Amino acid sequence: MVGIILLVILVIVVFYVIGLYNSLIRLKNQVGNGWSQIDVQLKRRHDLIPNLIETCKGYMKHEKETLENITNARSNAMGADSISDKSSAEGALIGSISKFMLVVENYPDLKANANFISLQEELSSTENKIAFSRQNYNDQVLFFNNKIEMFPSNIIAGSFNFKQADFFEIEDKTERDVPKVKF
Repeated sequence: MVGIILLVILVIVVFYVIGLYNSLIRLKNQVGNGWSQIDVQLKRRHDLIPNLIETCKGYMKHEKETLENITNARSNAMGADSISDKSSAEGALIGSISKFMLVVENYPDLKANANFISLQEELSSTENKIAFSRQNYNDQVLFFNNKIEMFPSNIIAGSFNFKQADFFEIEDKTERDVPKVKF
């Protein structure tokens, strides 16, 4: 009788361990999917930038450096591999695009160009999708990292070498500042 009870307890423990392991795998895959969603939107942004630059070249002949900065920042962002490298490269790209949009204010004909307006709207829409994807990714990372650290799943996570995932964070501290509006 004691043997049967021990066997039942052992079976319950095995199924519990399997359940914890499978939940860790599910969360790990959700983190991967979240990153893929960010990557898709970043690719869309990267694809829009050359069109935006081409549209502006004719109008902004004296702004060669500004256009080159965006191109270089885009190349760096596309070449980044790790999440932290990608995060900092994307922050630099956003900074370049922001400076570019400030320069565009000096070109009223460009601001009225239908292609430019369309590309600007596409870029704005893509930025919103990136922000949503980042939020979703970071939520998934939070769930995954919590599961890895909490008892008893931390024992299973340690046994199977699950590592915490990196958050997609803003590297440039100035991007966190609230913009100042003056009239």
